[in-house]
Amino acid sequence: MTIGILGGGQLGYMLALAGYPLGLHFRFLDPSPEAPVGRIAHRVTAGFTDVQALERFAQGLEVVTYEFENVPVEAARLLAEKTAVYPPVNALHEAQDRLREKTLFTKLGIPTTEFAALETAEEFDAALVRFGLPAILKTRRMGYDGKGQWLLRTKEDVEHARRALPKVPLLLERFVAFDNELSMLGVRSKTGETAFYPVVENHHRKGILRLSIAPAQNLTNELQRAAEEASRKVLEALGYVGVLCIEFFEVGGQLLANEMAPRVHNSGHWTIEGAVTSQFENHLRAILGKPLGSTSAVGYSVMINLIGEIPEENAVLAVPNAHLHLYGKAPRPGRKLGHVTVCTDEAEKLRARLAVLPKFFQKPEFCLEAVGEKAGQAAKG
Repeated sequence: MTIGILGGGQLGYMLALAGYPLGLHFRFLDPSPEAPVGRIAHRVTAGFTDVQALERFAQGLEVVTYEFENVPVEAARLLAEKTAVYPPVNALHEAQDRLREKTLFTKLGIPTTEFAALETAEEFDAALVRFGLPAILKTRRMGYDGKGQWLLRTKEDVEHARRALPKVPLLLERFVAFDNELSMLGVRSKTGETAFYPVVENHHRKGILRLSIAPAQNLTNELQRAAEEASRKVLEALGYVGVLCIEFFEVGGQLLANEMAPRVHNSGHWTIEGAVTSQFENHLRAILGKPLGSTSAVGYSVMINLIGEIPEENAVLAVPNAHLHLYGKAPRPGRKLGHVTVCTDEAEKLRARLAVLPKFFQKPEFCLEAVGEKAGQAAKG
């Protein structure tokens, strides 16, 4: 049974590693001849809009999925004429545009950040009057890891935006002074079975995820239920199949949906060692209609992204219950090169375990200070 995956980066790489124990085979399509999956699976090197390559790619596949949300919808539609494509094309279409995404949240009764679509200078001015400063300006499409968004703090920022921003559809959002950034990973099988992982606490620097704590510190049953309810609404409304991530702001004990990603997600990497069944295996189970595995956490985990450079490997591996994942990418500033997951059986031990990581991790961008006394109050069970 061969699974086709659009995109050949680290998420696809980890999907394949999760699928091989299940007896699955994989075929990837990616424009880059350096895509990491070439080391472990058959890779078709071609553009996502190359119709002939897509037709060759689709031959003999059981199902097609994707590892990032900026796959052209037209490519997914073409493949859907030849084989099953999950998550469904309509989910990809909704998630690629921040306006459609937030409109969906609103339609489903899921609280979200206040927003306004901008097509003209007059609409920009009206939205600024409505929201005030600071505010967040975003492109509607093609944004990730902090790209395609700008924080407007001053009138000078606004004037610079008028002059320098690309002439593409934009969205202005009211600035949210949040207490925490959280994410929920839900999974729905093509049989309709659903499951949810514990809510994760995320810490970003310069728009890039640096660290995730699972389960989130100070997680209450009420927050977990609210995140699950929001996720379930989206999964059912879209007829979704696979793993879906929704990112939230927590404000005064309430959740505001920020964005969603129709794929396995960076904030779920901890599930490889820290959950009974990883997000990657459950995504594959879901798109094949197999029973979903348990999403329960096994103790407590911290996942640290390796951005731009890699630590001394032996020093990391010497830390008890530290798991090093390298993606086989050439180092460059801002690039995700791997991650480290540190696991413990008690929340109180997390900070002590992190304290013995090599000096490489003492840099402020790793946000290790985020794992503090709150860890002892993480929800159990």
